[in-house]
Amino acid sequence: MAKFDIYDLEKKKVGELELADAVFAGEVNEHLFYEVVKAKLASDRSGTHAVKNRSLVSGGGRKPWKQKGTGRARQGSTRASHWVGGGKSMGPKPRDYAYDVPKKVRKAALRSALSLRGNDKKLLIVEKWEPGAPKTAAAAKVLAKLGGKKTLVVDAGANVALARSVRNLAGADFLAVEGLNVYDILKHDTLVLTAATAKQIEETLS
Repeated sequence: MAKFDIYDLEKKKVGELELADAVFAGEVNEHLFYEVVKAKLASDRSGTHAVKNRSLVSGGGRKPWKQKGTGRARQGSTRASHWVGGGKSMGPKPRDYAYDVPKKVRKAALRSALSLRGNDKKLLIVEKWEPGAPKTAAAAKVLAKLGGKKTLVVDAGANVALARSVRNLAGADFLAVEGLNVYDILKHDTLVLTAATAKQIEETLS
């Protein structure tokens, strides 16, 4: 079992927490990061790109000249792709770029990302962080004491006051534990978890 220090909001050690090696101190497989992040970015693409083909361009219903006898090449429409003002041939069409990565791969990648932050000493566990009301300035002071330029704070989604306190801070983000993902972990230098959240993640990924 890996041991992690538990801090209060002043970054004073108040205890220790044992977490599964397989989740927080395991082997880091960077190829899994590539697979999962690529799938995430592909899913984020809107895929709304489109151009007009010859059937969508207005006009061109009449044959420009008769088939034979003019000495010119035969033409059926002035909206064919080789005409100025014609439709584009083989252009992009709206499509969905999303694809699924196996659940086992997603979990393994998440374990690798958590282990990476744990091995780099960039995983901080606080006893609890439950502000009574949204206070951005107070959250900024806490994060300054905890350290880290780009910080991801993870706690229960029900902790609305914390989410609202952190969301307006430059370089900091709040994420509900239910939506924890590899992309957001790698995007931030430091990961801050509450003790309860760390145990929940351990149970989910073990």
